Amino acid sequence: MANPSTRKPLFEGVKNTLASMGGAKPAFADAAAGAPAGSGCRADEGAQASGARRSMMAMAPCGKPAAAVAGASAGAVAAPAPGVKRDSTLEVMVASMVGTAIEFYDNYCYSIAAASYFGLIFFTDVAKSDPVLATLLAFVTFAVSFLARPFGSLLFGHFGDRLGRKKTLVAALMLMGAATFCVGLLPGYDVLGPAAVVLLCVCRACQGLGLAGEWSGAALVATENAPTNKRALFGSFPNLGAPIGFFCAYGVNLLLDTMLPADAMVAWGWRIPFLLSCLLVIVGLVVRLRMSETPVYQKAAAEQRTTKTPLRDLCHHWRRVVLGTCTMSITYTLFYVLGTWSLSYGTSTLGFTQQQYLGMQMVSVVFFAGFILVSCLTADKRGRKPVLLVGNACTLVFSFTAPLLLGGHNVAAIMVFLCVGFACMGTIFGPCGSYLPELFPAKVRYSGAGLSYNLAAITGGAFAPTIASALVMTFGIQALGWYMGGMAAVALVALLFFRESKDVDFEQ
Repeated sequence: MANPSTRKPLFEGVKNTLASMGGAKPAFADAAAGAPAGSGCRADEGAQASGARRSMMAMAPCGKPAAAVAGASAGAVAAPAPGVKRDSTLEVMVASMVGTAIEFYDNYCYSIAAASYFGLIFFTDVAKSDPVLATLLAFVTFAVSFLARPFGSLLFGHFGDRLGRKKTLVAALMLMGAATFCVGLLPGYDVLGPAAVVLLCVCRACQGLGLAGEWSGAALVATENAPTNKRALFGSFPNLGAPIGFFCAYGVNLLLDTMLPADAMVAWGWRIPFLLSCLLVIVGLVVRLRMSETPVYQKAAAEQRTTKTPLRDLCHHWRRVVLGTCTMSITYTLFYVLGTWSLSYGTSTLGFTQQQYLGMQMVSVVFFAGFILVSCLTADKRGRKPVLLVGNACTLVFSFTAPLLLGGHNVAAIMVFLCVGFACMGTIFGPCGSYLPELFPAKVRYSGAGLSYNLAAITGGAFAPTIASALVMTFGIQALGWYMGGMAAVALVALLFFRESKDVDFEQ
């Protein structure tokens, strides 16, 4: 049997042409495997890949329509059904990456503000007597977004599976951007009293609803446009938005901290990063409005394989939702321990200035981005499960050595803590853009992947800064290691029940 990976991609500049990049079995082999017993249909094992289309047409009278047989070879045959449109790789990359970059930019800006300013601005009376408690309360408002995210994943997942990925992603981006912009306009406790905290929580909840629909839709835009043998690499596109958002958020805040005095930052400077997010949202909307619906969804809609009740159908896959949640949770824990809690701990306990610690975090995020790419390239070659097992095992070891690096004002130790931590994070975060969508069939993929991802945001990230702060205050810095180690152990146990999904039929 000829190896279809030798075929050249058919990107000729015509948008209606599908790219054929190998890695799947030829269509005639798939059709033979699925032909009814006794039908007399056989695939000639010695047939050449260049004759795959003739083989499919010959088999059509034996029980399968030619169009259905052709659909069995996603990623292997370059002749799509008429009218199916596929965006270029660059368009897919930008469309899936830009929204996730905005998502993480918003979250990072909020986490920095919660760690540095919101205790003074929205919990003014508490901050006068107990600044640490005021910061903890600010971290609680940070968690509001995560509590809203499962509801957002159900809402946007319903419409994403029923109406399509594109329309749903545009709506999610608009809600997310509007809520973030409004945070930058909110008056503080001195003006509105407790109502200011209520409005902050409302904006944060709206952020969570929009964020919930963003990542899962972006991951589907990437993976449902991907060649079979490059699905993890394409799935890295939305995840690379995380370090981009991180770099932008921390870069803007570092620049403001350098240019403005502390009093000005508390008075009005903290608003600027939130207001600047509107520029990113405009760029995202332009890209999203121009993109096409994904080929997998177009094909499912044409074959009437979509569903009007995706949430009800998702109930049949609840075990996969649980497994995806348990595996993904450590990613969020590591994320917000490194990005949010450590910033607060480094400035309040270890004696670093805000500018110094932000600068170290910006350097370490390069490791985050690099290991996302490395892990996804490896996952396409070796499989998702081996990469995740190695990544979580390394995270477990890191968890119990991390407290040794946080003993004092030591730049080298902190850089090791941040760089190694973000390398572990990139390793386990990268492949989630492919393995979470691969857990679910196309008709409930938006709902299933989104619900797993956003439930993990609650169990792993919503209270991570608060839990880490409380544990360290009560039991000492070693408790941080037990917390992260416990979450890594949960992920390792969940992975034991995973089936490798690298070669799954992604169109079904």
